[in-house]
Amino acid sequence: MVPFTLTYRGELRCELTHGPSKATIITDAPVDNHGKGESFSPTDLVASGLGVCMATVMGITATRAGVRLDGLTAQIEKHMTSAPPRRIARIVVRFAMPAGIPAQTRPVLEKAAHTCPVALSLHPEVVQDVSFGYAD
Repeated sequence: MVPFTLTYRGELRCELTHGPSKATIITDAPVDNHGKGESFSPTDLVASGLGVCMATVMGITATRAGVRLDGLTAQIEKHMTSAPPRRIARIVVRFAMPAGIPAQTRPVLEKAAHTCPVALSLHPEVVQDVSFGYAD
């Protein structure tokens, strides 16, 4: 169990505090949903959480395989439904993998990404459009 504390700050903003570290995140509603869009929205956190979770689990897997993932980057897109109810319809994650990852390790890393806890927790109707680009 990991505790969090949420404080509603008004004007559709929340402050979220991570219990163990006391790190904080400010959220804001997006402009297209009555907010100012000045920080991550709740659905932004879900979409970015998918990419971060995938990268983290690949990092764990890479370490076990003796492979370094330093320099890995990803572009993440969140696509909302156009018709009610408002929800995330699709999350795009485009990984740019660093050079030097052996060919036999690549499928293992990709499987780790697709089976990370966030990927497995999302509703099946949320399309996870994930790709891996290798430098060599």
